[in-house]
Amino acid sequence: MTRVVLDTNVYISALMFGGLPGSLLDLAFLRAFTLIISPALLDELDEKLQAKFEMTIEDAAFLRARLRKIAQVVEPKQSLTVIAEDTDDNRVLECAVEGHADVILSGDRHLLKLGNYEGVAIVTVRQFLESTEATQNE
Repeated sequence: MTRVVLDTNVYISALMFGGLPGSLLDLAFLRAFTLIISPALLDELDEKLQAKFEMTIEDAAFLRARLRKIAQVVEPKQSLTVIAEDTDDNRVLECAVEGHADVILSGDRHLLKLGNYEGVAIVTVRQFLESTEATQNE
């Protein structure tokens, strides 16, 4: 099964705006792929949802618990400094490396510019869904 790390911007887009990221998150809850997450990514998601979108602490805790239930939670052992422009992006890479991910899904230009890190593809949600659909139609 494909091992996937979602950047926090994908979670936020899914939860706040739906669209393709929303469909992707639905697939995660259906366990169509193995979702990988780390405590650092969960913390960042909590922080952004509460600060920027005024989500209550209780709702954020509920979401965190749901994600922990469906995902494989990994504790990265190494600290990376690959992306200097936005150090939070390094937490995504750390999660992917520790979790032996196949792919990182992101809308972040710094990550997408890398394209690949240590054998982990970095693509948009649209690219992932289109490639998954193409693979299923073969």
